[in-house]
Amino acid sequence: MIGWLGIFRLGLVQTALGAIVVLTTSAINRVMVVELGLPATIPGLLVALHYAVQLMRPAMGYGSDAGGRRTSWIVGGVAVLALGGVGAALATGLMAEWRLAGLALAALSFLLIGLGVGAAGTSLLALLATRVAPARRAPAATIVWLMMIFGFIVTTALAGRFLDPFSPARLLAVAAVVSGLAMLVTLLAVRGMEPATPRAAPPPLATAPRGGFRVALAEIWGERQARQFTVFVFVSMLAYSAQDLILEPFGGVVFGLSLGETTQLASLQHGGVFGGMILVALTGGRLGSLKAWTVAGCLASAVALFGLAGAGFAGPAWPLGASYVALGLANGAFAAAAIATMMQLAGTGRSGREGTRMGLWGAAQAVAFGLGGLAGAGASDLARSLIASAPAAYGAVFVVEGALFLAAGLLAARIGRATGPRLRFEGLAASRNG
Repeated sequence: MIGWLGIFRLGLVQTALGAIVVLTTSAINRVMVVELGLPATIPGLLVALHYAVQLMRPAMGYGSDAGGRRTSWIVGGVAVLALGGVGAALATGLMAEWRLAGLALAALSFLLIGLGVGAAGTSLLALLATRVAPARRAPAATIVWLMMIFGFIVTTALAGRFLDPFSPARLLAVAAVVSGLAMLVTLLAVRGMEPATPRAAPPPLATAPRGGFRVALAEIWGERQARQFTVFVFVSMLAYSAQDLILEPFGGVVFGLSLGETTQLASLQHGGVFGGMILVALTGGRLGSLKAWTVAGCLASAVALFGLAGAGFAGPAWPLGASYVALGLANGAFAAAAIATMMQLAGTGRSGREGTRMGLWGAAQAVAFGLGGLAGAGASDLARSLIASAPAAYGAVFVVEGALFLAAGLLAARIGRATGPRLRFEGLAASRNG
């Protein structure tokens, strides 16, 4: 079994994943929209492409279940992701001179990003679900997610400093350094995390799925709680991702902020997510159930988005940084509770299906992120073309996203209702005796 030190080491892999991905969803997205003057739909389509390819997550998870080796999938996934991250930065600079060639390279790069994230992320969570003691799984998931958010914060904060004044060469240099460091960290983090041969693996990993991928997936879909959680993941991630690609352009278009300023603003939001997850991890067991924190986080996210809908009308007097922090706190609270639920449910049902189960939830998240990013970016373009006022256009999109979070809160309240034991929250404090 993996102890606390091993859990923190695996969390470094999530830090590496987050560091590369955040460049594509924040800085590169902003450059395409503001510096290059492209419609927000273009980066929205590219991000949707990288999520569409993650429909392969269940198959990737099944592959790691059947093969008995998770770390090879993790290392290979991060390598593909790093290549895609550098390619995306190169493509962005290329677009300024040769638009079609740049877009073609960007499409290929985002495909690689999607494949890398899917392979590494699914196998990492499956490794945690099978090699961490049950009492430690929920806090372990929270720890690795916090470390991913930490990667967001550090990357956006440092990148914001090095990207001003903007140039394609600066962007490529930052992406290359981040990707190289991410690969190195991953290799060191997973070393020795699995036995040298699959034969020496513990019983959970040795139980390979039988009957093929389709049979395994059908069995998991037949589990009511797994199915309910899949629907919740889709709706909540749809709401979360719809905001992701417009927060930085919102700061640039409505408030006139520079690239470095909006990147640092994104860092504030990710810092809020980090704080929200820590809050739930440390106090969740004492202040409420897992379900209560999930519902409350979704509702608070809706309120924060409704506040941003009115920020543009208030102008510079509005505390924009505080609003981004509040949104991050709410997002972090619901995410931490949802991750704890995921780790509890991952081992529920037939054994030897952890990777496939994680892959199903990962695919639901990927589809939601793809649709949400495209819908959010497309809706902002459409609203700005129909509504002369930029604050009103962005405000309308934020209101719709807030409504989606309200729906996600209602779905969260139904998870596990009248089926089996009540889901409990096992926070970091409660895990000390595990």
